[in-house]
Amino acid sequence: MPENSFENVELQNLTDIICLSHLRWDFVYQRPQHLLSRFAKHARVFFFEEPIFTDEPTRLDINRREDSLYVVVPHIAHADRENRNVTEIQRELLAEMIETQKLDDYVLWFYTPMALDFAADFAPQATVFDCMDELSAFKFAPPELIENERRLMEKADVVFTGGQSLFEAKRDRHNNIHAFPSSIDVAHFNQARTVTEEPADQKSIAHPRFGFCGVIDERMDIEMLGKMAEMRPEWQFIMIGPIVKIAEEDLPKSANIHYLGGKDYKELPDYIAGWDVAIMPFAINESTKFISPTKTPEYLAAGKPVVSTAIRDVVRPYGDLNLVHIASTAEEFIAACEQALQSDSPERLEKVDEYLAKNSWDKTFTAMARQIVQVVNERNARASVS
Repeated sequence: MPENSFENVELQNLTDIICLSHLRWDFVYQRPQHLLSRFAKHARVFFFEEPIFTDEPTRLDINRREDSLYVVVPHIAHADRENRNVTEIQRELLAEMIETQKLDDYVLWFYTPMALDFAADFAPQATVFDCMDELSAFKFAPPELIENERRLMEKADVVFTGGQSLFEAKRDRHNNIHAFPSSIDVAHFNQARTVTEEPADQKSIAHPRFGFCGVIDERMDIEMLGKMAEMRPEWQFIMIGPIVKIAEEDLPKSANIHYLGGKDYKELPDYIAGWDVAIMPFAINESTKFISPTKTPEYLAAGKPVVSTAIRDVVRPYGDLNLVHIASTAEEFIAACEQALQSDSPERLEKVDEYLAKNSWDKTFTAMARQIVQVVNERNARASVS
């Protein structure tokens, strides 16, 4: 199916969506934004974030963005937080939104199992769990998360996973579970192949450049990054993205490591265009065991050679197809980067483009929409019989 072509999808029963997320819409543009912005072209989508605690009265802010996408932010007064149950307040605010927005029929879409604490008693047409990560393995994960996920698996009508390895780990826990690994907006990242004007904060950095864009958190092997910078002082390592759950003083500091901060999704092709090699120096630990990095196909679509540590969903399929160089130590990573510097060729790009042509966020949206519509249709059919 070509990009932006949904005529073969039966969307007449795709109702409004309430998405309960641990991520903020304006944090980093990733899987939830790619998918829900597409759903918002066909139905209203209410992206319900975690609360902000404030000195002002408790309220619910609902702000319309693109198409029919609404970002919903609960603001809970410190006084209410101290004197009342926050879970109950969130339940009341969600119920208020459902009533005021006239959400008679809706799908309840979970990104965080913790939202089940305040959303378990609602009656959606369908319950979706998009399990994009193994959240229980992340730093500072609440201890109740594992039990909440078990409950959510029981409640969900359909479960999606953010990668193949995560699907394999959870496929025995639900009878309607589907793997939807990280996808790609090819046209957006293809722009990097023709960029001629560099961003000002990257322009003066020398070559060769080895770049990363994404959240810089406990999944990053900062020790290996520091060691590589020390081993190759003439190489420049460009790190783009917010720093989360890592103290800045713990990050490796070197004249050839450049932390440029977070960038808008629209700007990423401009930055990637100026790199010689795109890198993914992820740590190999519990928090990365099931990740399926969106940046893998993004880097490839941008036309860059890619070097990654041995993340399972990168090795399969990208490493196995020789689309990405795989390394396990700082020494191996350096060697792989040296090889990547010499590996650029029209043949490599042809192979990359042939593979990426099979994958897109539009196709992922289409397949997910079909699964949800099927659940809703089956529920309506049962209701009509009874």
